[in-house]
Amino acid sequence: MPKPYPTIIPGLRSPSETVGGIVYFGRMLDKIRLHQEGKLPEDWASMLGDSHAGSFDTRCCSFLHINYADLMDETLKGGGDDAVLEWAFSKGRKPSVDEIEVWNGFMMKRGWRDSASQRLKERLKEIGLESGTVETMFEFIDLDEGRR
Repeated sequence: MPKPYPTIIPGLRSPSETVGGIVYFGRMLDKIRLHQEGKLPEDWASMLGDSHAGSFDTRCCSFLHINYADLMDETLKGGGDDAVLEWAFSKGRKPSVDEIEVWNGFMMKRGWRDSASQRLKERLKEIGLESGTVETMFEFIDLDEGRR
């Protein structure tokens, strides 16, 4: 039986939206804040953070050379997105414009003809849709969350 969709979570932005030109980072901050407020679905909690190889949270923290637990602590202090990103740059690294472009391209195409393609097919099947309905994980997330 397909999982219900769309999964509408007010306050959770698209992974394509940027903070400081970087995709996904703002969404990760949203998930931290929403989880703290008890507004994130329970089954999402186990997937938060950088303990799952290949997860978007893990990849984003790795890209910035920061620890997720430290990011969570800083985020929950109440600073805005730009302030948290500046903190990340100071504690980890500040990628160049070219590195950000490569990161954004990689993330936005994840699931299209790569090692995540099978997982994308599985996720589509979970919600009762045909393979090929969308071509990337970002598109799937937006579809699953009612943005497409």
